[in-house]
Amino acid sequence: MQALPLHAEDGYDLWLRYRPLPAADARAWQAAASQLVAADATPTQAAALAELNRGLEGLLGTAPARVSTVRRDGALVLGTPASSPLVAGLRLDAATLGREGYLIRSVRIDGHAATVIAGNDDIGVLYGVFAFLRRMLEGRASTGIDLRDAPRVQLRLLDHWDNLDRSVERGYAGQSLWDWHKLPGHLDPRYTDYARANASLGINGTVLNNVNAKALSLTAPWLEKAAALADVMRPYGIRVYLSARFSAPIEIGGLDTADPLDPAVRRWWRDKADEIYRLIPDFGGFLVKANSEGQPGPQDYGRSHADGANLLAAAVAPHGGIVMWRAFVYSHEQPDDRAKQAYSEFVPLDGSFARNVIVQVKNGAIDFQPREPFHPLFGAMPKTPLMMEFQLTKEYLGFATHLAYLGTLYEETLRADTHVQGEGSTVLRVVDGSLHGHGLTGMAGVANIGSDRNWSGSIFDQANWYAFGRLAWNPAQSARDIAAEWVRMTFTADPRFVAPVVDMMMASHEAVVDYMTPLGLHHLMARGHHYGPAPWDAGSERADWDPVYYHRADARGIGFDRTATGSNAVAQYAAPLAAGFGDVHRVPEKYLLWFHHVPWDFRLASGDTLWNELAHRYTRGVDEVRAMRATWAGLSAHVDAERHRQVANFLAIQQREAQWWRDASLAYWQSLNRLPLPAGEVPPPHPLSWYQSLSFPFAPGH
Repeated sequence: MQALPLHAEDGYDLWLRYRPLPAADARAWQAAASQLVAADATPTQAAALAELNRGLEGLLGTAPARVSTVRRDGALVLGTPASSPLVAGLRLDAATLGREGYLIRSVRIDGHAATVIAGNDDIGVLYGVFAFLRRMLEGRASTGIDLRDAPRVQLRLLDHWDNLDRSVERGYAGQSLWDWHKLPGHLDPRYTDYARANASLGINGTVLNNVNAKALSLTAPWLEKAAALADVMRPYGIRVYLSARFSAPIEIGGLDTADPLDPAVRRWWRDKADEIYRLIPDFGGFLVKANSEGQPGPQDYGRSHADGANLLAAAVAPHGGIVMWRAFVYSHEQPDDRAKQAYSEFVPLDGSFARNVIVQVKNGAIDFQPREPFHPLFGAMPKTPLMMEFQLTKEYLGFATHLAYLGTLYEETLRADTHVQGEGSTVLRVVDGSLHGHGLTGMAGVANIGSDRNWSGSIFDQANWYAFGRLAWNPAQSARDIAAEWVRMTFTADPRFVAPVVDMMMASHEAVVDYMTPLGLHHLMARGHHYGPAPWDAGSERADWDPVYYHRADARGIGFDRTATGSNAVAQYAAPLAAGFGDVHRVPEKYLLWFHHVPWDFRLASGDTLWNELAHRYTRGVDEVRAMRATWAGLSAHVDAERHRQVANFLAIQQREAQWWRDASLAYWQSLNRLPLPAGEVPPPHPLSWYQSLSFPFAPGH
């Protein structure tokens, strides 16, 4: 493969890097794309045409000539049967594509070789254009194309935990992308580039504000700002949603109650929905966090989550809107096991939610930990659509500096088998609706996007945005294949670079689990900001905010007993899983300390003791980061200096902090078990008191 000159880049272009192709590839594609037949009568048609021209100019050096019909070989034809007589005349089999699907096919028109990019709707054509350009960026063939694809999930959204003052809760990439103070008068060009990037992945919705919502966001001035953003997003098939504060009727409506069964409250929400839809005709609906972490909700009035969700659903239903009601709930009362509370509150409500309500469930029952078993709600509410919530922003995974490719985490969760209808009842089939026959389906990702020039705080964090979008489109895709796509598009298609970098990415998440929370440990991060290790932390106003609540380590052993002799959280899973998770000899070792409190000298499958294996896992994680640094250092010839330097610097930070995690954790566990480290393990360089003395009052994202 011909090497191309490397120029400094800052990561702004994400995976849409339309840099010149190698000469041989460019000649082949120029021959296949010398003419263009396309309409641009609608905003989405114009966006598709603009993207195609932008891509071809960058990749080939020139855009194709615009023509009205195919007169020679090498034409690109874009359109729907309604917008293009040429597409209509081809009688393509598009019935199964739906509104958003696309078809890309090498055809002959009037005896001339052509490539058609078609859909049933303009948005399908736009998605097809991005798929066509992806094919070029990956270095694939320009002829013999026969692709058809359509999304398996209906709602594919980014949730922005962005506040009205431009701070971002759990944000590690600068300020909020939304410059609220300048809206609606000024529309930053980044908003369009954000929409382009999302459309390239098939993401079709964005929740603009934090789930810890302010009622102010539903007032007229702020709705006008949201409407301006909706105008930018609309040509790219992206609908705008808002997080709604349940107590808004009191805070901005002048009512003395927010009781969901009160007629005045119901009327207020109906009027508010009408107001929103007058400004944003395609408004998607509301996302709601209620009765969780102090947020107001229907339980304040003795009502259920279904009562609250159905109140808002009735307000948006006449406009075609939906309500996403989050299942991340835990009350001020201390349950015996926080992992059980969502299941306990929601399963009895199965079947009582309105048709336009979907319950949004985190991938695990605690809170976006480096590794969790899948949430027991998946599969347990067959009469209710459930929507996956993943976290892109790495709240518990090293913020922006640690390389942790989350495609593997998402894949692990989606492919987990719930066993609720026998073998093969995967979480994936719950999410795409096929297990229980639901048409309303969705996947949400807590965004890692901010005002940083590279969007997500680091180059490799862009891969998590990319992986989420691709898996939301089709949850059955391979995390490795997606990683390879991203590497080819973001850096180079040279296999000498692609293979080692993909291997790095695929190993990275397991490395983080090893040096942070091996063998099922969880929630060991420092209080509040969640930066760095603090397994010793205790004394919060809530016990279940403290690491000691989760690891329960003492001189005898470690781990949270969730078996029948403990909290019995295992009983929330289907019987075959409950039996396996509940048996200390059968539970997968990656979940051992999630479900069991075991002695330090417990023997694992390897024959080694738990204590020795814990120590080895911590060290293995550090060693893996060291290996990633060495791999990356040897690839500088394939990457521009600016991006290579940033990744190298961040890997150095990661190695230092991985070592800190290992040493602080081992020092603390030794203070409890008084056991020597296994042979060959280097002792922590500082006493436990040194690690406990570290303080980070201004850690980001808090």
